[in-house]
Amino acid sequence: MPGTQMFSTAQQQRAMWLSTFAFTVCFAVWTIFSIIGIQIKKDLGLSETAFGLLIATPILTGSLTRLFLGIWADQYGGRRVLTLVMLAAAAATWMLTWAHTYVQFMIGALFVGLAGGSFSVGVAYVSKWFPPNRQGTALGIFGAGNVGAAVTKLLAPMVMVAAGWMMVAKVWAIGIAITAVLFFLFSQDDPSEAERRRSGAKPMSFRQQMEPLRNIQVWRFSLYYFFVFGGFVALALWLPHYLTGAYGLDVKTAGLFAAAYSIPASLFRIVGGWLSDKVGARVVMYWTFGVSALCTFLLSYPDTQYVVKGIEGDIHLHLAIGLIPFTVLVFVLGFFMSLGKAAVYKHIPVYYPTHVGAVGGVVGMIGGLGGFIMPIAFGAMNDLTGVWTSCFMLLFVVVAAALAWMHFAIRRMERAHFPQIGRETDLPEIIDAVGTDRIPVDAAH
Repeated sequence: MPGTQMFSTAQQQRAMWLSTFAFTVCFAVWTIFSIIGIQIKKDLGLSETAFGLLIATPILTGSLTRLFLGIWADQYGGRRVLTLVMLAAAAATWMLTWAHTYVQFMIGALFVGLAGGSFSVGVAYVSKWFPPNRQGTALGIFGAGNVGAAVTKLLAPMVMVAAGWMMVAKVWAIGIAITAVLFFLFSQDDPSEAERRRSGAKPMSFRQQMEPLRNIQVWRFSLYYFFVFGGFVALALWLPHYLTGAYGLDVKTAGLFAAAYSIPASLFRIVGGWLSDKVGARVVMYWTFGVSALCTFLLSYPDTQYVVKGIEGDIHLHLAIGLIPFTVLVFVLGFFMSLGKAAVYKHIPVYYPTHVGAVGGVVGMIGGLGGFIMPIAFGAMNDLTGVWTSCFMLLFVVVAAALAWMHFAIRRMERAHFPQIGRETDLPEIIDAVGTDRIPVDAAH
């Protein structure tokens, strides 16, 4: 990264906030099917699985393109690449109004998904304006653009009820097109791109960009992001439908309650970035996975009725999570997921400063694929089990696997650096006391 002292704080702030605004609009477009898909499902008479596939299809495109768009951002500059991505997404969103069949909607959804690829472009662009000790906060602020999902949940139902789902598509298309123009006019080329133009140096080749992907560490980061981001996207898409089905809410009310998840799962990413800079990304990830495992476990419990054979007759028990406790739990889940999203991306520019686009792209791609795969799995599990809470059962399995892999990987690294850990059997605080001669050796036994 060129020396960050070569440009002003005002330039850094402009790059970060313009990128954050652009990403917010992109994310709002990327999740548009979470609202308009409900009406399309009714119009076409879709099954749960078909509906899950429809709302997840934009996530597929946004995920798969993240790797290549991230690399192109490193090669040709994030400013140009992000502008082109937004213009392409605007055209695709407008063309949804021409679709009439399920296949046509699926094709349109594929191209709408380009909006989701903007994330890896923005990460590569924003990270180049900040030194390592400030990248966590800067990328946390940029990542808060996930709040675009809440924008769609809050505003799209109102527009859809008033003027139909086609008007939602038209308004969102115009919005992202205007954003593309404003971003290009007021942003600047990132420092690396500007320096490369001045020196005439050639950008790093595709093969060189892909070198770090040989490291298992990159794929471990990807699993973390599969849950914290993929799970976020999946629930952001699924919750309006879940709330209308499990709790009988209308689409406008469901959108409001679903925003109680999307907003903290987006805005508190800023806090996650700041905490990652202050206390370390590893600590933040432990808190994220631990609390998320607890929340998803509680949310997994289905609406259940028990009959207990009592002394004087049957005792009927009804156990279920009401709407308010449900909202509180998803708020907490969203909050800790947002911390985890920032913590994962804090690692990348630190470990791979010259490959942010490629590594950030593949981590974002795997995370985005979680947002594609899980809504389909949610729908399939609903069809197979007939239990609404089965989606949270799946999320619990994913977060438990991520927590286990992270913990054992950290323990393996600790043993590699401090071999005595594997040999000692005393409590850590006793070992420390013995090592510093604060207590007699025989007192440790």
